[in-house]
Amino acid sequence: MKRWLATGVVLVLLVFGAGAVGLLHVRDFLRTPLTVDANGALFEVRSGASFAEISELLGSRGITSNSTLLRWYARWTNEASKVQAGEYLIKPGTTPVALLHQFTTGAVQLYSFTLIEGWNHRELLHALQQHPEVAGTMEDADWPDLLSELGAATDAPEGLFLPETYRFPRATTDRKVLAQAYSLMQSVLNEEWSARAKDAPVNSPYEALILASIIEKETGRADERQRISGVFARRLAKNMRLQTDPTVIYGIGATFDGNLTRNDLRTDTVYNTYTRGGLPPTPIAMPGRASIHAALHPAPGNELYFVATGLGDGSHYFSVTHEEHEKAVQRYLRQLRNTSNRSQE
Repeated sequence: MKRWLATGVVLVLLVFGAGAVGLLHVRDFLRTPLTVDANGALFEVRSGASFAEISELLGSRGITSNSTLLRWYARWTNEASKVQAGEYLIKPGTTPVALLHQFTTGAVQLYSFTLIEGWNHRELLHALQQHPEVAGTMEDADWPDLLSELGAATDAPEGLFLPETYRFPRATTDRKVLAQAYSLMQSVLNEEWSARAKDAPVNSPYEALILASIIEKETGRADERQRISGVFARRLAKNMRLQTDPTVIYGIGATFDGNLTRNDLRTDTVYNTYTRGGLPPTPIAMPGRASIHAALHPAPGNELYFVATGLGDGSHYFSVTHEEHEKAVQRYLRQLRNTSNRSQE
């Protein structure tokens, strides 16, 4: 009897010992980082895939050393049914527990797209079409339909999308990226409009976008934006034509060859601010927040003219009188000639 009792005790201890060893093995497995290289590993969870399929694929790629144990743990914790489809970046140091959290929270790999200040709508759409992780669905003719879907009050896309960097999962459509950019522009524009200066030279948020787009194309210098806005504000107040080259170039369109001629300045279009007064009918580019702010906060002063210095730093000469301006233009032309001569030496 004692011998059987002793044998039973030994068996119980062996069972408990084996269980303890098993638990330690599970604990070590869950705490041990998965096998990926220094750059991590991209792993796609397909829509509708079972966790058994997911764990087997992780095992076949050598990411996990025990696909069966990973599957059992996921089922025991009820996490297997919560996994979300998508592309995931498994970073170095990620443990099985952390990976399951990543899968169940949908922390997918995000890609970025940067909308550049001053782009027009054609450049924007082309850049989206070239992005390898954006699913292209749009052509140029689709702009009006998209703007209608977004609730825009115009069918002209120019100026409506905020220059910023946007992040999204792989295979996000161009329409969804544009929707993000449109929504953010509306938010920024409303915020800036609410805080506009009393002497802002525009009558609506859309007019602010138009003026901001011209400022955006005229200068990339932060120290000049509000000063240029001040020039435009005073010209508008005096019913002077804006006479800004970027609007003329925009009116020429995609056929512009980079050479703005006197004939171009005399050829009337709705965007030619040499032949027409006031603002053009739409923005001419995508303005950034800084240019929107400048349009709504013109700098005080009495300058009515500006022209590039030609120094290569994007700076301008500002003048009060037309006579001063003509002298500044001549300095600019001399600077261009000097630069051209030096480059030919």
